[in-house]
Amino acid sequence: MSRSLKSTLLAAALSVASFNLMVIEPAQAHCQIPCGIYDDHARVQSMLEDAATVEKSVTLITELAGKTDVQSQNQLVRWVMNKETHAQKIIATISDYFLTQRVKADMDDYGERLAKHHAVIVAAMKAKQNADDASVKALKDAIEALAPYYPEHKH
Repeated sequence: MSRSLKSTLLAAALSVASFNLMVIEPAQAHCQIPCGIYDDHARVQSMLEDAATVEKSVTLITELAGKTDVQSQNQLVRWVMNKETHAQKIIATISDYFLTQRVKADMDDYGERLAKHHAVIVAAMKAKQNADDASVKALKDAIEALAPYYPEHKH
């Protein structure tokens, strides 16, 4: 990797880190009171959309990585931030919604469910740390492994 590319990526990472420290978002978890309105399948689909966004971000980060013009650098930073945001949304959905409300210690398959939900968090963390296809695939696979627990309900 060239010195200028390393400097560019470091600058992008520092920009993202600085931005993430300045932006404090409240958790958007539904529903920590027993309202009874749940659509677990929709949440899984939403996480898959977030993973697709992470994938597109990685593709565009890769395309922009060697470019040194200002516009490309601007777009590179924006795609890195986008990747971070969508990976974090997945982590929040798992931790703030599924692990707090849908995975219960008294379930017969509690250990298996806990491990699969944890795998999504770890995969999302790795997708934040890396910009490669393997990390994206691991994230999508981990989310898809949850789908059988949360089938679509026909009303």
